[in-house]
Amino acid sequence: MDRIDLFRIFARVVETGSFTRAADTLKMPRSTVSTAIQELESRVGTRLLARTTRSVSVTPNGAAFYDHCVRLVTDVEEVEALFRRDEIGPQGLLRVNLPGRIGRLIVAPALPAFLERYPAVDIELGMTDRVVNLIEDGIDCVLRVGPLQDSGLIGRKIGDLALINVASPAYVQRYGAPVHPADLRAHHVVRYASPASSRVEDWEWMDGGEVHTMPVAGRVTVNSAEASIACCLAGLGLIQIPAYDVRHHLAVGELVEIMPEWPAAPLPMSILYPHRKHLSRRLQVFMEWVVPLLSEFLQ
Repeated sequence: MDRIDLFRIFARVVETGSFTRAADTLKMPRSTVSTAIQELESRVGTRLLARTTRSVSVTPNGAAFYDHCVRLVTDVEEVEALFRRDEIGPQGLLRVNLPGRIGRLIVAPALPAFLERYPAVDIELGMTDRVVNLIEDGIDCVLRVGPLQDSGLIGRKIGDLALINVASPAYVQRYGAPVHPADLRAHHVVRYASPASSRVEDWEWMDGGEVHTMPVAGRVTVNSAEASIACCLAGLGLIQIPAYDVRHHLAVGELVEIMPEWPAAPLPMSILYPHRKHLSRRLQVFMEWVVPLLSEFLQ
C-alpha cells in the first residue's frame, strides 16, 4: 500500500474515532485498516493512535501528524485532478445532510437539475432534524438552522430564515386569535421540544429590537416540524414555524397568520464543512448551486 493510501486511512480513523467506522466509510475490510495503521506507525517510528477495547484516540504525535496528512492527501487529489477537471468536471460521491423539511420541500425537488449538470457526481442525501457528526459519519457538508455551536467546523452563513406565527381557521373560530403575546396565556400552543435536548421551547417575539420569551401551555408536545404543522392543521394549537414551511398552507387557506406584528427573531442558516481549505471540487459546485436555491426562502 502506498504512502498516500496509508495517510488517507489514518486520517479517516482519526476523524471517525473508530477502525470499524473508518473501514465502512472507506469501503474496505477492518483488517485492512488495522494493518495500514500498523504499517504507518512502523514507517514513521512513533505511536499515532492509542487503542483500547472500546475506543481509539489520537496521540499528541498523531494529532500533529494528522494535520500534515490532511494537507498532503488533499494536495495529491488536487494535483491528480488538475488536468482532468476541465475534461470530466467534478466527480465522486458527495454526502450531504439537511433538515428534513428543507430537504424534502426545497432541495430534493431541485436536485435533478444539479445531477444533470454534474453527471459524474452522486449524492448521498440525509434528511434529519437531529444534529449529526460530520466527522464520525463521513459527511461532506451539513445545513444547520439556528445559532452555531463551537464545534471546530467551518461555517458559512447563507442568510436568515424568517419565522411566522400561525393557527388553523378552525382554532381561530373556536378560541379566537391572540393579538399580543400576553394573550397567549388564554390559548393553546403546540409545544416544540428540541430533539437534541428534549427541552420545550418558549414562545418568542421581537419588541423594539429585543428578544422576549415566555413559557406557554399546551396539551400536545412534538419534536419535529412535521408533527408541529400536522397538529396545527388539526386545530390543536398555535405554532411558530419558518415561513417557507407553511407557505402552501397559507396560500390555500389551511392556516392563517396571527400576531404578524410580533414575530420571533429570524434564525441564521449556515452550511458547515470540516476544513476551510482544500474543498473538493464536488463540494464547491454543490455549495455554488444550493446557496442561491435556498436564498429565495431567506431574508
